[in-house]
Amino acid sequence: MTMVAAALMLPAAAPVSAPRVGIGSFEALPKPLPLPYHAGDAKAAIAAARVRAAKAHKRVLIDLGGNWCLDCRLLAGVMETPQMRPFVAKHFEVVTVDVGRFDQNMDIPASYGIKGRLQGVPAVLIVDPKTNRLVNAGRETALADARAMTPQAVADWLAGWVG
Repeated sequence: MTMVAAALMLPAAAPVSAPRVGIGSFEALPKPLPLPYHAGDAKAAIAAARVRAAKAHKRVLIDLGGNWCLDCRLLAGVMETPQMRPFVAKHFEVVTVDVGRFDQNMDIPASYGIKGRLQGVPAVLIVDPKTNRLVNAGRETALADARAMTPQAVADWLAGWVG
C-alpha cells in the first residue's frame, strides 16, 4: 500500500456519500484560492464551535494550516465549491487555525494528543464535540499532500468522517 493510499484510508464504512464535486482537477478551482487562516483566539473559536456542533449534532473540523501553504488553500477551495459548501455546513463546524510556520497555536494539536511537530499541513482534526475526542487519530495529515489528489478524493475523505 502506498503512503498516499494508507493516509487516505477511511473509517470502516463511510455512512454518508460525498457530493460530486464536478471538478476534475485543482486547476479548475476558482482563482484566487481562499486565504482561510487569520490571527485570532483559536482556543475560543474551537470552544464556540464545539458548543454549536453539539447543539446541531455535527462534528468539529479543525483545519490547522497557513495561507502560505498551497495544499491548505486547495483544501479551502474544495470546501468552498458550490457542491461542497452546503455539505460541509451540514456536517461540520469548521475552525481554521493559523499555525504560522509551525510556531503558532501548536498547543491545539498537542491538546488532542499529537506530540511534537505536525507532519504537514493542512492537518485536519475531526473532533467529537461532546467528548472532545479526536475521531481521526493517526490520519490528521492525510490531506497534507492534497495537490496529489483530486478534488473528489478530498471530498470523499471529508465525507468519511461525518458522524
